[in-house]
Amino acid sequence: MIRMSQPRKELITKVNVLPLVDVCLVLVIIFMITAPLMMQPVMEVKLPKAVTVEGEEKENIAITIALNGKIAVNEKELTWEKLPAELTERINHSRDKFVIIRADENASHGEMLKAMRVAKDAGAKKLTIATEQRK
Repeated sequence: MIRMSQPRKELITKVNVLPLVDVCLVLVIIFMITAPLMMQPVMEVKLPKAVTVEGEEKENIAITIALNGKIAVNEKELTWEKLPAELTERINHSRDKFVIIRADENASHGEMLKAMRVAKDAGAKKLTIATEQRK
């Protein structure tokens, strides 16, 4: 029996990574464009002006109090009744236990103090009030 020799197939020893690099660069560009949009607060508030020191970068929990009395924790708008449970959960999962109060400059001081009291009761170790730099 005579065998016909088949053409030898060469082994693929190189992998073309150029398409992978292209996809990764596109993803990086998409993340660079969308990341700042994700950091926008839920409610627009006009912060009071003060001479302040720049805040440290930490794993922050922000309580936002709008002029109309609405309240939000980070990106989640909620009611005053749900605030203690939400803060307790977020503070328990936070390494720094650092809370920032972002209250509109014309919002009630009572609401700001109430938010501070709820944050302390929920386990916050540090509280700060957000302000804008005076120019």
